[in-house]
Amino acid sequence: MNVKLEPLLMHVEKPGRYLGGEVNAVRKNWAENPVHVALAFPDVYEVGMSHFGLHILYAILNGRPGMLAERFYAPWPDMEGRLRSAGLPLTSLESSRPLSEFDLVGFSLQYELSFTNVLAMLNLSGIPLRAASRREDDPLVIAGGPCSFQPAPMAPFCDAFVIGEGEEVVLEIAGVIGEGKRKGWRREERLERLSDLAGVYVPSIHRGHEKISKRIVANLDEWPLPTSPVIPLIRTIHDRMVLEIARGCTRGCRFCQAGMVWRPVRERRPGDLVHAADAMLACTGHNELSLLSLSSGDYSLIEPLMECLMSRYQAKRVAMSLPSLRPETLTKRLIEEIRRVRKTSFTLAPEAGTQRLRNVINKGNTEADLLATTSRVFDAGWKAVKLYFMIGLPSETEGDIEGIANLAHRVLEEGRYRGQVTVNLSTFVPKPHTPFQWQRQMSPEETLEKQIFIRKLLRHRQISVKWHDGRMSLLEGLLSRGDESVADLIERAFLAGCRFDGWSDRMRFDHWQQAMEACGMDRQAILEKKAPNTSLPWERIDTGVRSDYLIREAQRAEGGLVTEDCRAGLCSDCGVCDGQGIRIRTVDDPQAEGIKALNISLLTALQEDPEPKPAPLRHEDRGRRILMTYAKTGLARFLSHLETATALIRAFSMAGPPLEFSQGFHPLPRIAFPFATPVGLESLGEYAGILLASPAVLQQNVVERINSRLPEGLNVLHLEEIPAGASSLSQAIRTFDYEILWDEPPDDSEIARLFERISDFFQASSHTVNREREGRTIQKDIRPYVLSLELDRAKAKILLKAGIAPDGTVRPMEVLTSILGIDPVRALSMRVRKVATHMQLIS
Repeated sequence: MNVKLEPLLMHVEKPGRYLGGEVNAVRKNWAENPVHVALAFPDVYEVGMSHFGLHILYAILNGRPGMLAERFYAPWPDMEGRLRSAGLPLTSLESSRPLSEFDLVGFSLQYELSFTNVLAMLNLSGIPLRAASRREDDPLVIAGGPCSFQPAPMAPFCDAFVIGEGEEVVLEIAGVIGEGKRKGWRREERLERLSDLAGVYVPSIHRGHEKISKRIVANLDEWPLPTSPVIPLIRTIHDRMVLEIARGCTRGCRFCQAGMVWRPVRERRPGDLVHAADAMLACTGHNELSLLSLSSGDYSLIEPLMECLMSRYQAKRVAMSLPSLRPETLTKRLIEEIRRVRKTSFTLAPEAGTQRLRNVINKGNTEADLLATTSRVFDAGWKAVKLYFMIGLPSETEGDIEGIANLAHRVLEEGRYRGQVTVNLSTFVPKPHTPFQWQRQMSPEETLEKQIFIRKLLRHRQISVKWHDGRMSLLEGLLSRGDESVADLIERAFLAGCRFDGWSDRMRFDHWQQAMEACGMDRQAILEKKAPNTSLPWERIDTGVRSDYLIREAQRAEGGLVTEDCRAGLCSDCGVCDGQGIRIRTVDDPQAEGIKALNISLLTALQEDPEPKPAPLRHEDRGRRILMTYAKTGLARFLSHLETATALIRAFSMAGPPLEFSQGFHPLPRIAFPFATPVGLESLGEYAGILLASPAVLQQNVVERINSRLPEGLNVLHLEEIPAGASSLSQAIRTFDYEILWDEPPDDSEIARLFERISDFFQASSHTVNREREGRTIQKDIRPYVLSLELDRAKAKILLKAGIAPDGTVRPMEVLTSILGIDPVRALSMRVRKVATHMQLIS
C-alpha cells in the first residue's frame, strides 16, 4: 500500500476497501511484464469484487507472461475527499501505482448510473476526461460490458470500446499495446491498430457508417473458469463463490437487453464445472456456491448437477444458490437439493401481473407456474419469497397494475399465510437492441403514481413493497438512449459532485436537473416513443440480432403473441447463429449421440466427496476445543472484527481440520471470538475458541498452511487443545496490555499536563464516558477497568481489566480522549497496539 494513504484510513468508512493484500491477489514484477493493464470498476470495492467478469479478465491477463493486470475501484466519497485534500492519486490494490502509469485502463460499464464514477476515477488520477484532450503519455481508456452496446453517451470519454465478450479480444488488445511499446508507436497509431480488431470500436477512427460486430466466445469450454479468485477482505454484495454454468438466453423476453445481446445459449460441460468448484472451494473457503446464468434453471442438466454438487459438498456445509430462476424451472427436486445444507433466499420474477401482459413481454410462464412453485417453496420450509415486477411496460393498463397486487395475495394464500412476500417494483426502461427499444418510457411522476397505487392495494402485514426511485429510472433511460450530446450532461453532473448515482442515498437529482437545464436537454425527445424507421444512436453496433427480427417481435407484442424459445421449438431466425461455430451449445445436445447419458453418468460418478468425510464424533470427543492465538498487525489492523473473523474462518476451512457446525436452517462454524478488536488497533495476542468436527490430531504444519491462506498482516501464532471442562474464553481473559505511540513527541508542558490528568483520574472514585449503542447513548464508568497508565515521550502503556459484554472494558480511544484529553481527530492518528492478552483457563 502507498504509505501516504495509510494515515487516511482511520478517517473513512470501511478502510478494508483500500488495503489490498488479499489472498489469491496476483503481484507480478512491473519491469518483467511490460504490458500494464488497469482493470477499473466504477463502483465501490464490495460491488466490484462481486463482478464475475472482472475475475475472468484478471486471471486471463495475469496468466500470460509479459502482461500484468491490477485492480482499481471507485473510492467512496469520504475517501475521494481525503485523497483530493492530500493531493494523492487513485492507486492500484496490488502495487499502489497510480492509474495514470498504466498503458491501458479498462473500465467495466455494467450500469449507466456508474458513468459519473468513471469520470471521478479519471480526474482523480490526473487523466483528462475527454479522449481528444489526452496526451501521448496518458493511458488508453477502453470500456467494455453491457453499456458498451450503446457507446454514444460515453464515446467522448473513451478511446475505444470492446463490444461483446472479452476473453479473446482482451489478449489481442494487450498484444497491440505490447507491440506498440516495443516499436514506439504514437497514440494515434495504437488506436488505428486497435480499430482493426474485430469487436473494437474506436470513436475517433470509426467515423463513417462502419458496423462494429460483437465478439463472442463460441465454445465456453475452451476458456476455463478462474479457479483461484481473489478473496475479498470485506463482505461483498454477493459474498460467495460463482460458478458460471452457461452464458446467453433464448427465452426472448422482449424487455431484456441481456437476453438479446448475449445470445446464443452456450452451456459448460458439467464435469468441468464440478472440477472448477473443487478448485474454488479449496482456495477460497467460501461456504456458498452460486450457479450463474441468465436463467440458471434452464441449464440442461441442472437437477443432476445440483445433486452431484450437494452430495459432494454437503459435509462441508457448502450451500447452493440459483439466481435468476424462472418459476417453471424450480422443480421439487431442485428445492430439496438446495435445502440440504442451508435455505438460501428465493427470488422469482413474474415481471407482469396478468397473463395478457406476460404474453406481450413474451415472459413465457403462467400464473399457475408461479403459484405451484411458491407453494412448493413454502411447503419445504421457506419463510420468505421475493417477487420482481416491472411497471410501465408497453400496453400496461390499470388492470395489469391491479394484477400485481392480486398475484402477491394469491402467492401468500397459496402458501397458506405461512411466510412473508416481498414485492419489488422496477420501472421499465426501453433498452437498446431489444424489441421494445422504440417504446416510450414513462415519467417519474407516472412512476410514483403507480407505485403508490400498488402500495395501497397491498396493505397486508405479510406483504412488503419495495420500489426503485423513478428519478433514477429517468436517468437510466437518458443515459442508455441518448446520443453523444449526453456526454455534456454526464460531465456537468460529475463537476457538480454527482457520484454513485445508482445508490439511492447518494443520488443528487437536483444536480442532474440543473445539469439538464444547463445543457438545454429535451428529455422528452429522448424518452418518447419512436417509429421503427427512426435512426438510433446505437445503430452502428451489431449484436448479431437483426433489426427485422426486433421489428417482428415488436409487432407480435402488439398482438399479444408469444414466441417460443428456440431451444425447445423452431428457430426464431434472430440472426445470431451462423450455422457453424456460433450456435446453441447444450450439454444434452440431441445432435451429439449419447452425450446426455454420458454427462449424467459422469455426474453420478462425481457425487462422492473427493476428501474423506470425518468420522462421527465419539461421545468422549464431543466438545473438544482448540485455542487459536493470532496476531493482527500492519494493514490488517484496519479490518473490522467481523472481517477478521471471516478471514480466519475461511483460512481454517481451507487448511485446518474439519470444523463443527451449529444445527438449524443456517449452520455456522463453531468458533468463538470473545472480544472484538477495534478497527485500527494492532494486536500481538488475540484468542479464538474452535470446536472441531472430529478428533483429528493437529498436524505439525497446520499453522503454516492456515497462514498461507490469510491476508497480509493476519497470522495464526499457535494452536493448542483446551482442556476438557475449561471455562469459556470470555471468562478466562483477565487483562490487556496496550502501547500507544505518540504521533508527535510531547514537550515538557504537555507531559506535565498529561501526568496531572492521570493523577486526577486515579484519585477519582469514578470516571464516566458516553457510548453510542443501538441508536441510544449509554454511560459507563471506566475507572475500575484502568489498572495502570504510564507514559513517556515515546509512548503510553496501559493495563486494562477485561469486562463482560455488552459494555466490555475500556477502549483505548477513551483513554486517549477522555482520560488524557487528546483531541479525537489527533487520537485517530496514533498507533495503538495490544501487546498482550492475559488469560487463565480454569477447569
